[in-house]
Amino acid sequence: MRWGAVVSAMAVTLTAVLLTGCARGNPQETTPLPTFSAAESAAAGAAAPRIGLPEDCATFLSPDDLGAIFARPVGSTAMRTIKGLAEPTVKRTERVGCRYTASGRGGGNTLLDMNLGRYADADAAARQWQLNTNAERSDGQSRDLALGTARAVAIERRAETVLAVVYGVDTLTFVLPTSARAPGPPVDRLVDLALRVLPADGASQPTHPDPPAPPPTDTAPMAAAG
Repeated sequence: MRWGAVVSAMAVTLTAVLLTGCARGNPQETTPLPTFSAAESAAAGAAAPRIGLPEDCATFLSPDDLGAIFARPVGSTAMRTIKGLAEPTVKRTERVGCRYTASGRGGGNTLLDMNLGRYADADAAARQWQLNTNAERSDGQSRDLALGTARAVAIERRAETVLAVVYGVDTLTFVLPTSARAPGPPVDRLVDLALRVLPADGASQPTHPDPPAPPPTDTAPMAAAG
């Protein structure tokens, strides 16, 4: 009995020693949690500004702006934005179409079409612009124009006047139907519009091109509502 008691006591003591050794040999490890300042959290959550053609054509030219330039009554101009497709074969990455129409009584007639294309680089934009303007010249009277650092070609036809512009990595085409009856000579009116749109277009490009000619400071008088 005594020998059995001694063995039992030794077993208990050995077990206690082993448990104590394990506890000392493997201390509990804790991983510190990262902390962020309020400024860092805000910066991480803030979305980067979008570099690209507008989701809404009003970013470049609102219906009310066009209505004022065309001396139309307030609220009588509507706008539609049409998202186009990329065309990898010519390095076009984006395309947006903007159609402005008369609204209200007797509305529905197209006042202006504006098409914008963005390309992978300025050379691709210039190459496509040259190809398009060469094709346009075959049908109508054309002349070359310089809008500051932007190059343009105006084509006048019986049914419409077209102004095709290349600026940085973008091409912009303005089509003014004769039926729109915009005030002033059609080419002058399109140049006026282009000079108003180009600064906003340049600001949306990945690398801002040199600024075009200064936009006009005067605005055509707005017709009285009604």
